Amino acid sequence: MRFQTPLVPARLIRRYKRFLADCTLADGTEVTAHCANPGSMMGLAEPGTKIWLEPNNDPRKKLRYGWRLVDHENGHFTGVDTSLPNRVLKQALQERRIMALGGYDTVRPEVKYGSNSRIDFLLTADGLPDAFVEVKSVTLSRTPGQAEFPDSVTARGTKHMNGLAQVAREGHRAILLYLVQRTDCTHVTIADDIDPAYARAHAAATEAGVETICIATTLSPEEVVIGGPLVLGRHSG
Repeated sequence: MRFQTPLVPARLIRRYKRFLADCTLADGTEVTAHCANPGSMMGLAEPGTKIWLEPNNDPRKKLRYGWRLVDHENGHFTGVDTSLPNRVLKQALQERRIMALGGYDTVRPEVKYGSNSRIDFLLTADGLPDAFVEVKSVTLSRTPGQAEFPDSVTARGTKHMNGLAQVAREGHRAILLYLVQRTDCTHVTIADDIDPAYARAHAAATEAGVETICIATTLSPEEVVIGGPLVLGRHSG
């Protein structure tokens, strides 16, 4: 998926109120960008960090820039927009580019299920059990090569794990899909020291039959491309 408008480089001044970031453009102009990420963004929001912003001229938007990437200035990038994974994955699922889910021909986003919940994607096909897919964006890395989730305590994530476990018990396919928005990681772990309750819920859901799929991405200031599968390992922090 290509960005709608070419990204421009900037330096982060500060991130605040979760969804706002003050930045300095290459010409020295200071702007405020929308930060579409409610998480802690641990390790990604240090003042002076090189970042990439997406400009827009949409009169309906209050801010003229959206923060899309962190540039680690070593050839690697991290995507910080948590709304992006579902857009990228919808296209990949429709085009059957995720091997583990390639047998499904119908992709429905944001489907209600259970008690007052929505699943990111419901996949269906004749002769196959329905597949309920919950997507999580992974951006944390505290150890070289290792991506981790979550980056902060997530009661919502724990609720999702419990919901998926119930779906699996009912005989459907229940899938937790970690999309790793980093280009410098080769495997994924659960950050049990950050949120022990989430780690326990993930272990219990796995025992109940929930599948975990980890997918890499290729990121650049031009586009985001779905990559291949990554290994889910044990937390080693």
